[in-house]
Amino acid sequence: MNNRIRELRARHNLTQDDLARKVNVRRETIVFLEKNKYNPSLKLAYDIASVFGLTIEEVFIFE
Repeated sequence: MNNRIRELRARHNLTQDDLARKVNVRRETIVFLEKNKYNPSLKLAYDIASVFGLTIEEVFIFE
């Protein structure tokens, strides 16, 4: 699974730490997500998508 987190963070001027705080995870979790080394729980995927005002499918690319 790929994602657009890095691109969306840049558009919203958020650091990895900013996003991590908004979704209540550690910054390292965001790092692993951006490197596609971690698949988020459904709740985390929803929370991240909500920060950007998008659906899960618009943030995460299921291949």
